[in-house]
Amino acid sequence: MMNIRPVAASERNLNGIDYFLLWAGVAISLAEIWAGGFLAPMGFWAGFSAILLGHIIGNTFMALGGVIGSQHGITSMVSVRPAFGILGSNLPAILNIIQLVGWASIMLIIGGRAGAMLGAPFGGILASSQFWIVLIGMGTLLWALGTGKSIWKILQTTAVIALLLVIVLMSWVSIGELGSGVNTTKADPMPFMIGLDLVIAMPISWMPLVADYSRFAKKSAPAFWSTWWGYFVVSSWMYLLGLMATLVTGETDPGALILQTMGKIGFAVPALIMVVFSTITSDFPDIYSATCSMMNISKKIKANTVMWMAGMLSIVVALVFPMDQYENFLLFIGAMFMPLFGVVLTDYFLLRKGSLQIEAIDTVGGPYWYFKGVNITAAVAWAAGFVTFEIIALMKYAVGGSIPSMLVAGLIYYFSSRGKSGKRL
Repeated sequence: MMNIRPVAASERNLNGIDYFLLWAGVAISLAEIWAGGFLAPMGFWAGFSAILLGHIIGNTFMALGGVIGSQHGITSMVSVRPAFGILGSNLPAILNIIQLVGWASIMLIIGGRAGAMLGAPFGGILASSQFWIVLIGMGTLLWALGTGKSIWKILQTTAVIALLLVIVLMSWVSIGELGSGVNTTKADPMPFMIGLDLVIAMPISWMPLVADYSRFAKKSAPAFWSTWWGYFVVSSWMYLLGLMATLVTGETDPGALILQTMGKIGFAVPALIMVVFSTITSDFPDIYSATCSMMNISKKIKANTVMWMAGMLSIVVALVFPMDQYENFLLFIGAMFMPLFGVVLTDYFLLRKGSLQIEAIDTVGGPYWYFKGVNITAAVAWAAGFVTFEIIALMKYAVGGSIPSMLVAGLIYYFSSRGKSGKRL
């Protein structure tokens, strides 16, 4: 039965390979190929550098967020409580639910469009994006409902290995059929730091849920490194595919172009496997973790009920969401969660030195209650970081908002909290 209580060490059953495959599966996504296409105005070498550097930065923060879960067996939103307070963690949980349902919907839209494109030669319902959105959405919901079960682990492992083989095929098709003359393509300039923000936003979007899975780790170090490498290798790969395809062809939807090309040369079945199962393996964590976030707010609600609600809502939203807002959605995620976890990571690693009183993690009036359940200092630091991100975006400064917003929030919180209660347990 799913719950958000701290997982005892004796109950943790996932090892390094489990985390590598989990996060590799999450990264195999048409959405990531599409995001890579956004970097085309930078040109190849600047875009490639932004992909590597952005993933190094974003992955490191994401995996550090997972350390709190693996060391103490707690979910991501519960890990927010020591810094923000027990009730103060509810606002991040609500925002997380919104972004997770949004992500799930975006994945379904991209998967639905790709499925309809591949099904167009057959006509009828197979050429309908709505059909594919509902079909893949229901598959994602069922996958999420089975999370952690023995049969689920077998299916997840099999699906990810098959998808890795498919993206090798996609890469071969991309270079062979679309060409590789990326260096000769003239690009309109995009500031490097703006492109970097668009890359960092992708792994950061997983930071508010990474501990939902790392809490089941047998050991913390393998969970950290397997999460880091699993997502880094495959997500960078996806971004690079999108960047190259867009630079060579000028196509605004590089993922769909690659799949269409595969279909034309006789690889329609692998392309369809990519569409359906990549969407499911990258989408189910959104549904599962939206449930974890809701249970952080209320323990009275049943997990399966929330999961069904989140899954069905993502399908409904996918049928109406304007995809021209995708880039803005990525930047919104960075604006909200970079400064949020600037506070959380500063609190845990610098102020508490990795120590938490887990037995008091939900105790009213305990060390994580603060003022009526909210740590005002953390809230102010978070707000300052958010404002920093928005000012940089509004003024179009070429420094990017991700790193400055995280530093501002973390520094304000550190110097405002350092002397309050010694080691802060």
